[in-house]
Amino acid sequence: MRIFGQTLRALLSHWRLHPVQFFSVLTGLWLATSLLTGVQALNSQARDSYARASQLIGGEPQASLSAPGGGTFSQQLFVDLRRAGWPVSPVLQGRLILQGHEEQRLQLMGIEPVSLPAGAAVAGQALAIEQVVGFFTAPGSTWISPQTLKALGLSEGARPLAANGQILPPLHAQGDMAPGVLLVDIGFAQQILGLPDQLSRLLLPKGFTATLPEAFKGQLQLKTAGEENNLARLTESFHLNLDALGFLSFVVGLFIVHAAIGLALEQRRGLLRTLRACGVSARMLITCLAVELGVLALMGGMAGVVSGYLLASVLLPDVAASLRGLYGAEVAGQLSLSPLWWLSGIGLSLLGALLAGANSLWRAARLPLLALANPQAWHQAHARWLRRQGWVAAMALVVAWLALLRGDSLASGFVLMATLLLGAALALPVLLNTLLNGLLRGSRSVLGQWFLADCRQQLPALSLALMALLLALAANIGAGSMTAGFRQTFSNWLEQRLTAELYLNPQNPAQSRELHTWLKQQPQLTAVLPNWQVAIQLQGWPVDVFGVIDHPTYREHWPLLEALGDNPWDRLAKDDALMLSEQLARRLKVRLGDHLTIPTPTGPWSPRIVGIYADYGNPKGHVLVNVNHLLRGWPQLTPSRFNLRIEPASIAPFVIALQARFALDDSRIVDQSRLKGWSSQVFERTFAATAALNSLTLCVAGVALFISLLTQSQSRLGQLAPLWALGVTRRQLMLLNLGQTWLLALLTLVLALPLGIALAWCLDAVINVQAFGWRLPLRVFPLQLLQLMGLALLATLLASAWPLYSLYRTQPADLLRTFAHED
Repeated sequence: MRIFGQTLRALLSHWRLHPVQFFSVLTGLWLATSLLTGVQALNSQARDSYARASQLIGGEPQASLSAPGGGTFSQQLFVDLRRAGWPVSPVLQGRLILQGHEEQRLQLMGIEPVSLPAGAAVAGQALAIEQVVGFFTAPGSTWISPQTLKALGLSEGARPLAANGQILPPLHAQGDMAPGVLLVDIGFAQQILGLPDQLSRLLLPKGFTATLPEAFKGQLQLKTAGEENNLARLTESFHLNLDALGFLSFVVGLFIVHAAIGLALEQRRGLLRTLRACGVSARMLITCLAVELGVLALMGGMAGVVSGYLLASVLLPDVAASLRGLYGAEVAGQLSLSPLWWLSGIGLSLLGALLAGANSLWRAARLPLLALANPQAWHQAHARWLRRQGWVAAMALVVAWLALLRGDSLASGFVLMATLLLGAALALPVLLNTLLNGLLRGSRSVLGQWFLADCRQQLPALSLALMALLLALAANIGAGSMTAGFRQTFSNWLEQRLTAELYLNPQNPAQSRELHTWLKQQPQLTAVLPNWQVAIQLQGWPVDVFGVIDHPTYREHWPLLEALGDNPWDRLAKDDALMLSEQLARRLKVRLGDHLTIPTPTGPWSPRIVGIYADYGNPKGHVLVNVNHLLRGWPQLTPSRFNLRIEPASIAPFVIALQARFALDDSRIVDQSRLKGWSSQVFERTFAATAALNSLTLCVAGVALFISLLTQSQSRLGQLAPLWALGVTRRQLMLLNLGQTWLLALLTLVLALPLGIALAWCLDAVINVQAFGWRLPLRVFPLQLLQLMGLALLATLLASAWPLYSLYRTQPADLLRTFAHED
């Protein structure tokens, strides 16, 4: 133990003499751990919210009965089913806006606690008889999560006002409540939502199996356990993409650690030789180096976990808004993480330090004793490693090629991206070395030859930083191109699809029938386009089937990606046919001309596919059929939405008359500009976290380059002093150093451009297809590439500024001192 302690003390003394290297190791571990744990915190918070939502009633997914169109239905159906012996329990759910909190989206859920299935839990607990009575006895009780209560700025026992003037029962915080949900007795919910005698669904006990009586078929449809809880499945791709970005940032951060540890070991060659000569065994030396690395990992890991928590707190609102807009998923606005997350963050730091330092420890253990102090031994070892690295890069690119040819899953898509990035990063030093050798052979100037030869000599110290810069630039080019291309495609698609000036959503079937009759009589409307909707499952995927009338608006403004024949819309109107979204066609593996079997209450229906269209941003499948064909399977359906064509000048008086006649609130009357604005806002916030992580990755690469330049500047005087002695001024030396750094950065940037475009293609044509089901056209934006090139060169200049300034201020005595120990 005494030998261990003295050896460890000797090794740690290096960091006191080289604080920059100590800072670089800690910075790399801190940044790598921070970004990855931050992403994990975001995903963990979202998944916890999904779990709470799915377990709000019953503790696990339950079967239920609901209206085919997904709207409300009469409470009398509940009464009739109970009389028929069905142990159903009613639920009413609707959107709620509180006065003074218009920006906060809430869901009000009403339950009937007396008829809940036996053993059911509400918000994670069984209701005591006192709680049951308190639910429906005035003034009642509103259960709310503590996070939502705090976000609203309300206190326990408060009775807020809804936007329609209704007073809610007193608020009571419950720890296991899902975020954004208010739970009340169903009687209060019907009054607050303005839906008397209406229900959203009927819960069934676990394991209950029976055939729905004929009298109820067409009015209700059975949804099996799990069909109501698709959030985790639908959002899986979103979280997987965040994980990929976090992992990329983790890898880039580890490059900093790898470079700093390698440089520290190289600078300690003399110390390692002395320790070995004093009798310290190779095993003891490696053990001490590993313990040293572990201590640094713990320090960086703890700082990284705290920073990751803060980073997740900053990004959580944008991620929550994205999940809410894309999937209707409510995520708590405040982080609530388990101790396991904190421990896993520190564990990731330890693992990262091991991965980053393993190669350096292996090289130190395998070098002969007398070679430890010989710089050439280390350079020769690096040359051998460079050759091995080239072969590994080639193997990684071969794996990427096989994943592209043979893969047909999201996992294979990420294998393709990971091996492509890994192969390119590992090949970068080999390519740079080859390019510099070629330039060196073509150089005729003595100073030019030194410039290129010295630039090549710096590669071992700068290669990891340049690899990090390559990955960060490629990720920014790829993600930026994909995001900008998606924005352009999405905007064009919205302009084509959102053609109606007004969109109406009736509250219930009775109001829908009344609206349908009234709208036909309004002369200011140039077209009334009702939509019928029914929710089904196809091969386990949630699908919305829409019935539409035959109207020129659809032919003119509903672009098709693929069509069967010249008149697909005529086929849709007259034949037994359907059109479906691109993502559903890919998931079901169907093509034009195939027959798709759709389950209906009257039996299977197999229309022919005559068209495939884009439906960006929709996680569910989308099917379009003629309403006459749809009503054969669901004769009780009523329109769930009305698309109205009207002159803009007539919109305001029409809306006033509509609200006076039907008492519809603003949430059920949406104009085109408002819908486009909301859709664009959802899009922008969806990619806010992606853009932030990309920017942070580029910053990490800049830090890696800065630390590498700063650490190697301390050992650069030996190469620069001979030039100064031959008459080259310090100003010229500074410009030569800047030119070398910019040359390497520019070559890296040139190689990053095709890699970034290839990455963009992978995101558009592979990852998006496997994750979301739609394929985007590859778009390259030259101005965006020029901006990124400028940022990369600026980052390089900033990274090299302090080392260059230090060189400029170097005194002649310091330069002369480098010759003091020459033989």
